[in-house]
Amino acid sequence: MTSLLETAFALFAGLIMTRVFKILGFKFPDVTAFLIAGVCVGPYVLGKYNLGFSTPEDLANVGILSNIALGFIAFDIGNEFSIGRLKTMGKAATFIGIFQAVITTLLVDLVLVSLSLYLGSDILPLPVAITLGAIAAATAPAATLMVVRQFKAKGPVTDLLLPIVALDDAAGLVIFAVSIGLAQALIGGSVNVISIIINPLLEIICSLALGAFMGFVLTEIEKLFFSNTNRLSMTIAFILMTIALSSQKFELGSVKIGFSALLVCMMLGTTFCNLSEYSHDIMKRSEKWSAPLYAVFFVLSGARLELSVFQYVPIVIIGAVYIITRCLGKYIGALWSSSIMNCSSNVKKYLGITLFPQAGVALGMVVNSQVLGSEMAGLIRNIILFSVLIYELVGPMLTRISLTKAGEIEPALPEHVHRARFKKVA
Repeated sequence: MTSLLETAFALFAGLIMTRVFKILGFKFPDVTAFLIAGVCVGPYVLGKYNLGFSTPEDLANVGILSNIALGFIAFDIGNEFSIGRLKTMGKAATFIGIFQAVITTLLVDLVLVSLSLYLGSDILPLPVAITLGAIAAATAPAATLMVVRQFKAKGPVTDLLLPIVALDDAAGLVIFAVSIGLAQALIGGSVNVISIIINPLLEIICSLALGAFMGFVLTEIEKLFFSNTNRLSMTIAFILMTIALSSQKFELGSVKIGFSALLVCMMLGTTFCNLSEYSHDIMKRSEKWSAPLYAVFFVLSGARLELSVFQYVPIVIIGAVYIITRCLGKYIGALWSSSIMNCSSNVKKYLGITLFPQAGVALGMVVNSQVLGSEMAGLIRNIILFSVLIYELVGPMLTRISLTKAGEIEPALPEHVHRARFKKVA
């Protein structure tokens, strides 16, 4: 199959899986259906029979689609940082986002370091335990946004959730840089201040600056057009340009200047929504055409999940400990911080559960863990792949349940009632 045909087949499989779920009476979010469809068309199932992605190389050939989709998802989340919204919940979102990320890292570090001392460094090296603690801080903005959009969730938990997910990942990047520096120090015996402090701070500052600049330019250029259709096209062009620019890296001696595509595109969306008078209409239009792109993103994410990690018992055990401890950290951190900020009871009870999903940002951190050496990086990769498989399949479902219990998702209509209403409107 060509890459184009494989991508079309992936989208088809994802959409069909959503119908299968509904016919069987499963109340899973579409995200879960897309991920399971991805597993089915991946190298471990249908891919074996050339009915999908047969090899990891096939997936790499369409990897640009995942990067583009993640950029658009980050842009959408950036629109949650309007000045009006920040005035009402900016302080709470900032505090909760950073606090729960730090608590999660500390708890996972404590448990995994203890496990490392118990099992021995041959099974779980100390640098690996520390690095996993940092990766635990990251969440999956894509899955969260998809659930919120699909079920049109509205309320205090939802209003805090999307900004917190964005801030959570920004905090996670700093925590990871510090932790990976400490892990390297344990291996080499010295601490590199530049890699621990300067490089991560530069990445965040440069990412925010690039996103703000692109957002300002986009706002000014769109004033030249009189059609919102053309403005939407220009917005799409700028998002693609921003994604491309954020992949650039520069080195000034030992100082490395890079960008986080997630932060850059979030800042692009934030600047655009606060400066452009057309942003509201353009965002409503973009939701309609970007839906297939998001579906492909999650199907491809499912196809990349490596089922082979289940054959390694130590990986499964360490992965299970990591998953449980991280979930506890997210829940406790969100509970404590929302209590400190005097949030509503629903926010205290359900916010932490909605932060369980983990995927893209964590996998990006896994790539950067290569500095610890191939053996340790391979161990980290397998543990995170195992956890991502569980988180991505279960996390969206838990997010939906939590938002429903919080009263922010209306109960779904029975299929026959929905069809009757649709026919009446038509």
